[in-house]
Amino acid sequence: MPEISRRVVLSTTVAAAGAAALQPSAVAAPFQVHRTRPLLPSGVASGDVTTDSAVIWARADRPSRMVATLRGPGRSRRTVRGPWVTPGTDHTGKIDLRHLAPGRRHEIEVAFEDEQGRRGQTADLTFTTAPRGRSGQSFVWTGDTAGQGWGINPDLGGYTAYRTMHETRPDFFVHCGDTIYADGPIEARVTEPDGQVWRNLVIPEVEERAQSLAEFRGRHRYNHLDDNLRAMYADVPVLAQWDDHETTNNWYPGEILTDPAYDREQRVDVLARWAKQAWWEWQPISNGQDRRDGQRIHRKVSRGRHLDVFCLDMRTYKDPNTAGLEGHRTSLIGDEQVRWLAAELKASKATWKVVSADLPIGIVVPDGDAQESLANRDPRAPLGKEIELAWLLREIKDVPGVVWITADVHYCAAHHYSPERAAFTDFRPFWEFVAGPINAGTFGPNEMDATFGPRVDFVKSADYPNQSPRGGNQFFGHADIADDGTLTVTLRDARGTVLYTRELSPER
Repeated sequence: MPEISRRVVLSTTVAAAGAAALQPSAVAAPFQVHRTRPLLPSGVASGDVTTDSAVIWARADRPSRMVATLRGPGRSRRTVRGPWVTPGTDHTGKIDLRHLAPGRRHEIEVAFEDEQGRRGQTADLTFTTAPRGRSGQSFVWTGDTAGQGWGINPDLGGYTAYRTMHETRPDFFVHCGDTIYADGPIEARVTEPDGQVWRNLVIPEVEERAQSLAEFRGRHRYNHLDDNLRAMYADVPVLAQWDDHETTNNWYPGEILTDPAYDREQRVDVLARWAKQAWWEWQPISNGQDRRDGQRIHRKVSRGRHLDVFCLDMRTYKDPNTAGLEGHRTSLIGDEQVRWLAAELKASKATWKVVSADLPIGIVVPDGDAQESLANRDPRAPLGKEIELAWLLREIKDVPGVVWITADVHYCAAHHYSPERAAFTDFRPFWEFVAGPINAGTFGPNEMDATFGPRVDFVKSADYPNQSPRGGNQFFGHADIADDGTLTVTLRDARGTVLYTRELSPER
C-alpha cells in the first residue's frame, strides 16, 4: 500500500472530524486503513441497466478482486468474480452482468477478495431491470454536481437534492454531465451575499484546479463522500454522461488554456485525457460497451417497449467555440455520432426516444465573445454548429416520440420547438426539458435563439447569479411512463416541489 502523506492524513481527519461535529449523517465516516480485509470506501453503484443486463461498480481501498453475489429466488445464489483492481484503475472495478430476468428487482452483494480469497467489507446493491412488455417505469435526470465551489456542506445535510431524487423511487437516473467540477477550487468557507457562511468538507484534491490524473480522480472520490449520493447510487442505476467541467470550462479539443491558474498544464487535450480516464474509472459504464472503442460515451440504452435512451457526447467531437456564424457546417456532435443517432432513432420501435444531451438546443451560452452552445444568437437560417442539428432534425422528421432532456445551464425550463415559429422548418415539432443544477450555483435564464422556433413554456432560475444550493433553487426532472405509454414530465426543486407538469400522449 502506498505511503500516505502526513498532509493527507491531517487534512482528511480534520475535515471529517469537523463534518461529524456538524452533522454526521451528511458525510460518510472516514474508513480506517488496516491490513485485514479489503474495504469499500466509496460505496457501490450500477449503471446502463437494460431489460437483461447491467454494469456494477465499486472501489476498494487496496489491490484486490471484485466479487458480486446475485441473490435469486429462495436460497439460490450466483457468484461472479470480476477484475483485480489496482492503483492503475484507482482501485475501481466493474462487472458486466448479462442474462438477467427482465422487470425484476435484483439484489447483489458486492465485495472484494484479497490474495488469499478472503472477502472483506460487503455492500448491498439493488436495481430493477427494464420491463419487456408495456409496463411503466420512471426516471429522473439532472446535472452539475459540486460546481462554483458549493460542495458537501454538512450543516445542511450534504447533497440533499440527491436524497430528494431518491425518494421519488425512480427506476434509473440520468446524469447529463458535469458529474464533477475539476476546474474550480472548493474552499472550507464561503461567505454568501447575505452574510451566511457556507462550510464545505474539503480534501486536498479539491483545493485547486485539477491538473493531474490524481487530482481528477480525487474530484470523483470527493463526491462519493456524501451519504445521499452513495445511498442513491446503491439503489438507483445511473446513466452517466460528461460535459465540460469534468475537464475545464467550455473546453474543446485542441484548445490551449491561457488562464494563469493552469500553471502546470495548459494543453486541454492532455487534461481531457486524464479527465476521461478518471471519469471512466468512476462511472458504472461498461468497459466493453463498444467493440471498436471501449471508451465511447455516446450510446443507446434500451429500456423495453416504451423507452430507448440515447446518451450523447457533445464534447469529444466539438469544433472550437466561435461566433457560430460560419456559413459551413461545424461540429458539436460529430459526423460519426450524428449519423449513428439518426440511424438509431429511425430504427427504434420504442414509444419514446429520449435523447439526453449535455448541451441544450436553443439556449444561448456565451464563451466570451464566442459561443459555447449550439445556438449562435442569430435567429435566421442555421449556421455553423446549427447546420449539424438541422441535418439531424430533417433526417428524423418522420420519427415519432423524440424528446430531448438536458441540464448544463443551471436552471430549469420547458421548451417546445415547432417549424411554424422557426427559420428552419423541415422538422417535426418536439419538446426539450432542462433541469439542473443538483448541487451547484444557480443562474439564468439565458437568451433563446429563434432558429428552430422555441417557445419557452416554463422557466425557473436563480434569485441572483450563482445562488448557493441553500436557496433551494436546485432542480431535477422526473419522467413517468404509464403502462399505456403516456409520458408525464415534471420539473422539481431540491425539496421535491413540482414546479411544472407536461403530459405527452404516445405519437402515432
